[in-house]
Amino acid sequence: MKDIDAVSLDENIENEFIGQGTEDILETPGYSEEEADVMKSMVNLENRRVLLVNTVVGPGNSVGRLVEGLYDTLVDHGYECLVAYGRDECPEHIRSYRIGTDFDMYIHGIMTRLKDRHGFYSTKATKEFIDVIEDFDPDIIHLHNIHGYYLNVKVLFEYIKESGRRVIWTLHDCWSFTGHCSHFEYVGCMKWQTQAGCSQCEQLEEYPKSFGYDNSENNFAEKKELFTGIENMTLVTPSEWLKQRVEASFLKEYHVVVVPTGIDLERFYPVEEEMSQDNVIFRLKNALSLRGKSIILGVANPWRDRKGLMQFVTLNKAIDEKYAIVMLGLTDEQANSLPQSIISLAKTESIDELAAIYSMADVYVNLSLEDTFPTTNLEALACGTPVVTYKTGGSPESIDETCGIAVEKNSIQGIIAALDKIEMSKGESYTKEQCVYRAMLYDKNTRFLEYIQEVYEGI
Repeated sequence: MKDIDAVSLDENIENEFIGQGTEDILETPGYSEEEADVMKSMVNLENRRVLLVNTVVGPGNSVGRLVEGLYDTLVDHGYECLVAYGRDECPEHIRSYRIGTDFDMYIHGIMTRLKDRHGFYSTKATKEFIDVIEDFDPDIIHLHNIHGYYLNVKVLFEYIKESGRRVIWTLHDCWSFTGHCSHFEYVGCMKWQTQAGCSQCEQLEEYPKSFGYDNSENNFAEKKELFTGIENMTLVTPSEWLKQRVEASFLKEYHVVVVPTGIDLERFYPVEEEMSQDNVIFRLKNALSLRGKSIILGVANPWRDRKGLMQFVTLNKAIDEKYAIVMLGLTDEQANSLPQSIISLAKTESIDELAAIYSMADVYVNLSLEDTFPTTNLEALACGTPVVTYKTGGSPESIDETCGIAVEKNSIQGIIAALDKIEMSKGESYTKEQCVYRAMLYDKNTRFLEYIQEVYEGI
């Protein structure tokens, strides 16, 4: 039952929207005319009561950070907000309601294992939540991840249709339009796109795991009935790739807005090496014998084959001795199973340390075989490090020819050619300045303005 305690939720969104008071923004000369117009229009909004819904809230999960930041920003700008969540703790400053209990979540997880009906339990907890919705009386219900063993989607969406409330649904993966899985690119499954829909699922052992019972056909049919026909719903995705999948699914009737992930450029920036044991780069290069090496960095949490774990093993066998591979986020068991020439670093909880490790690398390599819009690419760019990635999901969307190279999936030789190209062009192309300039497109403040303008006000 390990993934009941630590569900593999999509970790591709990491917006941490931090706003200011509306009056302060309008009086700040540095804001553009367009930005000021957005802020002015917010002052006159009548629909200012928002209910945010996600599995978790806060720093432990990328989508949780997005929800916390969005809550803070909306409150700063005069909205009245309530966050409903399903697990863990919620930051104290947030007005919140927990849906169900740990026991409810555990039972939901057990029944999912036995019946493959993830999202169709937690009936009592969801009915109680609907009473909370009625009491709060929101103008907008903003859904994020509604999977994660805490909500009954049938009860919730029947209520949404009956209530006629305005809904914004930000999709962070593909669970909403499949019969079982949250990602399907790894196995190349396209059943979700056909008229017949999902059946005989190949990924029952993937989240949300089932012990062999396959209910994907019924799940697909019921989701299609529940999630379609809502008159006042807008969908949001972090990447064009996910938008295209949504528009090829039974959700194609809805307007879809792309709002890419934003990151905090005040936390992620190029860290310089200094000759001091207090400097992470200086300390790691000495301790790990990285002097004179061109450092290839990989980052994931958790590492799995789908995240490119074994791809790095293959790459390690093929690269020249001038390169050294550093992998961040490996478990002790994974680290012990890898070749000794691959340098393993445990997961860090420190953003400052993470930024230093990105800055230490000569190139960030993303060998994930499926991803929606990986935040790690953005973090690496913000720290001045060029990105080499497979052409999978939305991963290539964050780079251009100035700061990175995308190669065909599973092409280790393509990765090596890209590494050599970047190595030979040092100081001329793929520079620190070019990477940082690209990362500025994903500044969280810019993306906040886009979210408000395109989603809350633009529809």
